[in-house]
Amino acid sequence: MFNPDPIIRELPIIPGHSCYVIDEVLSDPQAWVERACQHREAFEMTGHNAYPGLELRMPDLISGRLGEFFAQHIRSRLGARRTERVHSRLALVTLPPEQLQPRQWICHRDRMGLGEDYRIGASVLYLFKDPALGGTNFFVPRRPPAEIDLLVHESGTLNADQFARKYGVARGYLTQSNDWFEKVLSVAPAWNRMIVYDGNLFHCSDIPAPERLVADPARGRLTLNGFFTCTRRAR
Repeated sequence: MFNPDPIIRELPIIPGHSCYVIDEVLSDPQAWVERACQHREAFEMTGHNAYPGLELRMPDLISGRLGEFFAQHIRSRLGARRTERVHSRLALVTLPPEQLQPRQWICHRDRMGLGEDYRIGASVLYLFKDPALGGTNFFVPRRPPAEIDLLVHESGTLNADQFARKYGVARGYLTQSNDWFEKVLSVAPAWNRMIVYDGNLFHCSDIPAPERLVADPARGRLTLNGFFTCTRRAR
């Protein structure tokens, strides 16, 4: 399933944090596209997170294999010690900009409500060949933490007009810096490329050409996304 001898590149995001890029990560990536096509009717808009599209939860066996690869090659690089939980999904970004909710206009963190004793690793494996479908952007806040926390909270409680009026955030996918966040790294997509990073960093999908988004796994922005709940390495 995974390349047993991966070449891992490190791209700095902020001091002490990097994005790890692994090309040619799967032995047969096309099989994953075919799997997604076979199960396309099972993809759904879950609504329990801010993902702007369709998702298909992966079985524990697949998540386990992904977790093994993460533990062997990446976990220690993120300052993590032991993996306690892994889940993964196939995902397709599909929503046009006018249908996005305010929480989808900004970047986000995969915090899972956990405390300082935990690390959340996150991975994205690009399973499409059209680079115009976009990679992943990383951001740092431009405002104090209390202001950022309120912005994030109210992105899920205010309606679109209220949020736009109060915060001046442009409607649509976030692709560049704004008054609230500075873009510090953009990772380009590539067929069979995986990126892994600390999910507590602000990030979002880079969608420069939303008109190219489709709900077809064979042509759309198909990814395999992984999430790894880990204990923090002793400091």
